[in-house]
Order: sequence, then C-alpha cells, then structure tokens
Amino acid sequence: MTFRVIIQPAVAVLFAIRAGLHDAREGQPPFLWTVFSNPGRRHELLRQARIDVGNVFIVALVLDSIYQVMVDSGIYAFELLLTATILALVPYVIVRGLVTRLARRQSAVSRADGRPGNQATLGEDPRQERQEG
Repeated sequence: MTFRVIIQPAVAVLFAIRAGLHDAREGQPPFLWTVFSNPGRRHELLRQARIDVGNVFIVALVLDSIYQVMVDSGIYAFELLLTATILALVPYVIVRGLVTRLARRQSAVSRADGRPGNQATLGEDPRQERQEG
C-alpha cells in the first residue's frame, strides 16, 4: 500500500509542477479556475488537460496495476480507477494551480524589485520612472 500512496502522488506532483510553471510562463490563469469560470475556453482547456492529465492518469493506472498484481494477484477495475483518481488527478489539479499562482507571484515580485526580468537597468527605480514620465 505504501508504494502507490507515495509514488502516484509524487509522479502527479512532478507533472503538475512542470505544467504549472509552463502556465505561469505563458501568462495563463490557474487551470481549474479557468475551466469553471471561462466557458469560452473550456473546450480548449479540457482538450489540453486530456493530454497533460492523461499522462498522469496512465502512469497512475500502470503503477496501481503493478501493485494489484503483486499484492492481490489480480486487477480490480473499480479500485484501480478510484485509486488512480484520488492519488493522481486530485494532487495534479491542486498542485498545478498552486504552482501557477506562486510562480506568477514570484515573477511579479521580481519585476517590482528590479531583479532580472524587469525593463529597468540596475540602479534605476521603475516606480520613480513612472512618476517622472
């Protein structure tokens, strides 16, 4: 039991971090929020999710199948689907949104402080430039 409880969420979290950072770089809003709040983009986002989440779900199904064969000497479909959903999809959706929000917030803080990614040169205060201009 420990095998799937640790490995499946870990794989889901790795995929979610990668997707969340990509969302933040592209300037996209958090995934799940957009699916529920923007019906115009819902179809496109769900198509993208099938690709991203499909990988996570397939890995979870494979890992759980291996576990069931080793421990139970058979595969139980309902348990397989339920376990893969709870241990892979739920962490993926939660972590992807959190990573997107944190990466966007960190990027905004970096730009405001004059760190790399900001248009101002070293020594210039971008807030002062706006006030003068």
